[in-house]
Amino acid sequence: MTQHDHASTLTIGENGQGRYQQSARVGRHTLIADEPPALGGDDAGPAPYDYLLTALGACTSITLRMYAEIKKLPLRSVSVDLRHEKIESGIEGQGRIDRIERVITLCGELTQEQRARMLEIANKCPMHRTLSPGVRIESRLAD
Repeated sequence: MTQHDHASTLTIGENGQGRYQQSARVGRHTLIADEPPALGGDDAGPAPYDYLLTALGACTSITLRMYAEIKKLPLRSVSVDLRHEKIESGIEGQGRIDRIERVITLCGELTQEQRARMLEIANKCPMHRTLSPGVRIESRLAD
């Protein structure tokens, strides 16, 4: 639904405003990331995991809105609550893994079948598909 057909590029770097504070340039937008005081930051902006959850939540909500428009469903509003935690995997030697809890609230006169289909669609949003199987990250140092 909200497919990115091109590679997205953004630049993030220290902005000199705090111990861990970062500025991210995304097109014409500037975002601030920081850590909470408990981790030595100044809480000047959302923490990195907050941005990850924001991306998943926004993608979920947008995807569901697009689907409702295409199918002409009586969806009044969508909201998504997310929580991230590290949990024990339960598999010998694997240690702790990431767990994201996503609770989707759909407002509107939807049937149980439509609601069930909306959950299926939520699980097909591009960010969910990116995060679900694990992400391959290739890193290198700039020349």
